[in-house]
Amino acid sequence: MPREISVVVPVYNSRDTLPDLVGRIMASLQAIASRFEIILVDDSSSDGSRDAILRLAEQHDVIRPLLLMRNFGQHSALLAGIREARFPVTITLDDDLQNPPEEIPKLVEKLEEGHDIVYGVPISTRQDLWRLFASKITRMALSSTVGAQLASIVSPFRAFRTDIRTAFADYSTPFVCIDVLLAWGTQRFATVSVRHDARARGRSTYSVAKLIAHALNMMTGFSSWPLRFASIIGFSFTFVGLAVLVYVVGRYFVAGGSVPGFPFLASIIAIFSGAQLFALGVIGEYLGKIHFRSMNRPPYVIDRRAGSKP
Repeated sequence: MPREISVVVPVYNSRDTLPDLVGRIMASLQAIASRFEIILVDDSSSDGSRDAILRLAEQHDVIRPLLLMRNFGQHSALLAGIREARFPVTITLDDDLQNPPEEIPKLVEKLEEGHDIVYGVPISTRQDLWRLFASKITRMALSSTVGAQLASIVSPFRAFRTDIRTAFADYSTPFVCIDVLLAWGTQRFATVSVRHDARARGRSTYSVAKLIAHALNMMTGFSSWPLRFASIIGFSFTFVGLAVLVYVVGRYFVAGGSVPGFPFLASIIAIFSGAQLFALGVIGEYLGKIHFRSMNRPPYVIDRRAGSKP
């Protein structure tokens, strides 16, 4: 059966790596696919990546540029590209050449065994301590929405059946996590071990702060776990308060006096106040998400598609 494959690459400030990336993707796909396309989604780069994409599109008919109006984030750019894909199989990978295009056949072959999603899991990764810590937090957040088993294997190097996107065809909010949306459509996922190369040029723009913010968005945007956690804390401190009340009343009847000292009272008040503020903060995060979703703010806005005039 002939293979038809769409490759989606979110691009942000990767002008220097794009020619090499496109060349390697084309070489890999020409060996395994009868038809293919490469969708380069420019997430409002500031280094000339937009012009580089347009030049590559003029040189190669298989390249489809998709230019966003402003920076919406990696996952929103991916969503835009996935919705533009025309072929039955979609591949996603990063623009920094850490996901080697030569490993694409492994994902496709595994997908054809009957799976709906295949993740390329790195044999070994090259990350500093802070990024490993942030990635761990992100995976913990993801496990609260899609389960620990799937959260432990997700990576930006994916192959999946394009028709899974029907599960999130009507999704339209500014808070996007592609792995959560894909999990809405299927639970038939698998993994293959792939090479993970060092970043070709420059430094990652995905900072620790951005990773933590993404984790927070996942927890409050796709799961009720934080609210449940806040409730558990509230109930726990209620029991602590009852225990303190029993202790104070018991001491009054046994020793004939109340608990002495301001520090004891102040510490109890501080603990309960902290628990209340924590719960209010969690509720506030959810109220903020509801507010932004009620505004119907789109996850992305396309400035230019392949073949459209500037």
